[in-house]
Amino acid sequence: MRYFSASGLMIPAYQPPAPAPNTPEHKLEITLNIESNRMIKRSLAIIASMLVSTHLIAADLAPANATLAGITNFREYSNRFASAGQPTVEQFSAVRDAGYERVIYIAFTNNQNAIANADQVVKGLGMDYIHIPVDWNNPTERDFYAFADAMQRAPDMKTLLHCQVNARATAFSFLYRVIYEDVPVAEAKADMNTVWQPNETWRDLIFALLEENGKSAECEGCDWTPSTAGN
Repeated sequence: MRYFSASGLMIPAYQPPAPAPNTPEHKLEITLNIESNRMIKRSLAIIASMLVSTHLIAADLAPANATLAGITNFREYSNRFASAGQPTVEQFSAVRDAGYERVIYIAFTNNQNAIANADQVVKGLGMDYIHIPVDWNNPTERDFYAFADAMQRAPDMKTLLHCQVNARATAFSFLYRVIYEDVPVAEAKADMNTVWQPNETWRDLIFALLEENGKSAECEGCDWTPSTAGN
């Protein structure tokens, strides 16, 4: 029996009587309970499938190289393009050893874990270095096109795009892959979502750039509800 408290006294809560067996009301209650259980099972199956899919997608994007896998949120989209958070000086050497020829950095050098002389480190390792400072709170279309232009000038050059935690970089990777490489929106978004769900500022930028390039953000199963993620 259920109780509720009123002025410190435990008083039995009202419970409606159960329907008499074999009545229409009783049969209806059984039917509703069965249908409710089925819906719960279907929902749990869908959630489990989504979790497994996300895990498999993340695993597919993980590099075989253990040192590269140690870089924050490293995601390898193809044999010539990857994005990540901030590598350490030692990890930049592993990036070079993995055949990367170009590093593009799209955050600010005053970030807490940024490498002040990253340009010298990367160039010293024989890789090209491009810095496009993108304001986390105010990313612009010009920022993206500056990145895309650099990519298009040498599209076959093996490139690592990075920021601090791979939030900016996965957003730009999503856009570049959809707009310039014709990767399906659902696939590119699932890859981006292994790192984060864009907040309102970044979602609006993504929508604007997709529309400008004749692409739709709509896709089966895509949820664009803004997150409250920070940098």
